[in-house]
Amino acid sequence: MRYATFFYLYFMQGVPSGFALYALANYLVGKGVSSSSVGTFMSIVGIPWILQMLCGPFIDRYRYSVVGHYKHWVLLTQTAAFLASLSLLLVTRPEVQLTLLSVVFFVHSSFASVQDASVDAMAIDLVPVNERGRLNAFMRAGILWGIAFGTAALSYVLHHAGFTTAVLIQSGILLVFTILTFFIKLERTDPLLPRFSRNHSKKNIEKEADLKVVFKQLWQGMTERMNFRTAGIIILSFLAFGIFVQSFAFHLIQNLHWPDQKLSMLQGSWGTVITFLVLMTGGVLADRIGHAKLQRITLVFLAFFLLLFNALSFAWQHDTLAVSGWLIWSMADPLFSVAVFPILMTLCKPEIQGSQFTAYMALINLCYIGGAYISGWALHLFSAPVLGFGCGVLLLICCYLLFQKKEQPAVAIAA
Repeated sequence: MRYATFFYLYFMQGVPSGFALYALANYLVGKGVSSSSVGTFMSIVGIPWILQMLCGPFIDRYRYSVVGHYKHWVLLTQTAAFLASLSLLLVTRPEVQLTLLSVVFFVHSSFASVQDASVDAMAIDLVPVNERGRLNAFMRAGILWGIAFGTAALSYVLHHAGFTTAVLIQSGILLVFTILTFFIKLERTDPLLPRFSRNHSKKNIEKEADLKVVFKQLWQGMTERMNFRTAGIIILSFLAFGIFVQSFAFHLIQNLHWPDQKLSMLQGSWGTVITFLVLMTGGVLADRIGHAKLQRITLVFLAFFLLLFNALSFAWQHDTLAVSGWLIWSMADPLFSVAVFPILMTLCKPEIQGSQFTAYMALINLCYIGGAYISGWALHLFSAPVLGFGCGVLLLICCYLLFQKKEQPAVAIAA
């Protein structure tokens, strides 16, 4: 039940992400919108996922609730995200109303990012350390299936039934899962509706730390030497991922003249099925061989893959190579996430675990969104293969830093 719950909580986060960052982004490119404009749109959608680190201390400070710790945050933000999704009905022609589209998705992302931070904090609070590899596999699988649905299914609806129908389907999914969350109990004794009790409130107030203390502890946890080094390598790796994925997608549509729906279907069909199988295997593997070891293996593979794949860019015009490259990447990137997310979880101090992990995830989101923005403008100066090869070089630098570590943080022992 625990794994299934976190799977669907991440699935409902993935649907709007897939719709905005893949289906709509590909659609806009196919309609002739410039790479810089599409990159800017994706950046605006992703800004709240970067700013979510500021929400973490508030979520930790007010995490106690009679209906289940952190659950009140999840329910409130799910409801707000559903209402924001409905407001997308104000948009009728996305390629023309790009500003309005960006603003509405920004509002939706603002609520969805707080929901994500609350769910992450809940996961760290509930799940034992020795199960975090498998838990992250289910969480990552959930968001990937959600992204797949938002990318492939809603792309099909977008092209055959229109933008309004796609928005209604997305909103309906968010509503169904919000209702389901209402009936989920974190503990058997938790009531479904809040009951206000002076004794209960007083007990919780005594447990909660002062907000200034939470921010101070967060700063200390983030800047501790080994934490900073470990997280920095992971964050740089995700920056390379973000730049490569968006530049490669743009190259396929604009230079190789792939229909945008073809790319969306590829992203949301076979790639997701294969990725799901890899994630389930990778989650168990990460818990058995160690998260740090799996991180090293995956990072080395990804570095050499990017160097070789981009060196063969002259053959990307053959669908076999392009599709194979995309499918390989769709497996390796999530496998890297399964390895490193438990590492980041273990770096977190117990008293600020939600805040610290949220900060790490916000920085990773910054890399993905920043990668999309950087690639959007860099494509005016460099070709996609050049950018991709540079990303491979950046991953090699990360490998060097990873293997140069003289001492291992606490996570290495836990892994």
